[in-house]
Amino acid sequence: MMTPTATRYRDYLLEAGGDFGPYGGIHVPEVLRPNMEAVAEGFEAACRDPAFEAELLTAYQTYTGRPTPLTELPRLSDALGGARLLLKNEGLLLTGAHKITHCIGQVLLARRLGKRRIIAETGAGQHGVATATVCARYGLDCTVYMGQTDYNRQRPNVYWMELMGARVVPVASGAGTLNDAVIAAFQDLIQHPDETYYLLGSAVGPHPYPVMNAYFQRVVGQEVRAQAQAQYGVLPDGLLACVGGGSNALGLFWEFLDEPGVRLIGVEAGGVSETPGGHAAKLTYGAPGVFEGYASYFLQTGGGNISPTHSVSAGLDYCGVSPILAYLKDQGRLEATVASDAEVLEALGRLARTEGILLALESAHALAAALRIAPTLPKDQTLVIGGSGRAEKDLFITFPRLQPEAFRHYLTHQLDAHG
Repeated sequence: MMTPTATRYRDYLLEAGGDFGPYGGIHVPEVLRPNMEAVAEGFEAACRDPAFEAELLTAYQTYTGRPTPLTELPRLSDALGGARLLLKNEGLLLTGAHKITHCIGQVLLARRLGKRRIIAETGAGQHGVATATVCARYGLDCTVYMGQTDYNRQRPNVYWMELMGARVVPVASGAGTLNDAVIAAFQDLIQHPDETYYLLGSAVGPHPYPVMNAYFQRVVGQEVRAQAQAQYGVLPDGLLACVGGGSNALGLFWEFLDEPGVRLIGVEAGGVSETPGGHAAKLTYGAPGVFEGYASYFLQTGGGNISPTHSVSAGLDYCGVSPILAYLKDQGRLEATVASDAEVLEALGRLARTEGILLALESAHALAAALRIAPTLPKDQTLVIGGSGRAEKDLFITFPRLQPEAFRHYLTHQLDAHG
């Protein structure tokens, strides 16, 4: 295996075979190993096939809506008095989030592998919606596992998935969140390994999923590079992205891994406290371990068991993080910070009032960190915020928190209207 240098991270990650220093790997039951190896071989072959790349780019441009804009936030930047803020607005994609990008890539791969049954897990619901969307587009059977807690708090997305023909299975075990949905999906794959493709929703899990999802998402950073140079004549000085599993962050960061002058800042869910169960900040408070098929940083109890997590955003409410991000943090290439629930809600409202942009709670973590960092930098610097999705899916989380009295009136009216 090659050894990375300060400007060779991308080559190293693509050639590492799924082992990123002490992280990554294929830690799965033997019954699943042939499945993972077949996916890895298929992915490597697809990457070498110009026809696959052409089909992927055509789908991005003519179906999902790429490229997404790099939008300046002038009023917010002026109010902060520091670095210029730009938003990479992935929320304008079909389905309203970045997830559609790797879903297209994986479904095209699944078809190459002859798989007609797709399973997936979802937390906030955006990956589930994106999976249901592409399965409908390409005529594939679709089952989505969703923790019972997320199933209840993200009910609009459940509706959209079901409308597109997907079966949504609520998972009541554990805390009923993303972690439990992942376990249920792997159990399904163990029971049906031959006919099933597991369309995993982030840059986590056994090889090849971490590098594969990062590879499909890299188009985000490629667009940012081209747009920043075309609009401003320079590369950004820093990039900020929320970090749950890591697909959004790696999509934004990948193109700039070998640009040491560009800061890469991952923003985790600080939740309501630093105590176990009060947050979902793996890079900040986690420890190395092995879980759900891969080695990385995980939130753990003193006895080494997986710790409960919390985030106001369902998409960041997960116990682990991409092994690629764990490796980059250890190498000093990635900076990790947190944003609390309160900071996120404040940032969400401030962007809406100042720029008229409604951002997903996940993305608002990156925005909250940018609001802290930008005033400390000179005005000639530029920060790009990864806007991984838009706000509609979070209505029943944000409405009662930001306008509690109005929400109570809404519920009262609904009860009166429907008996």
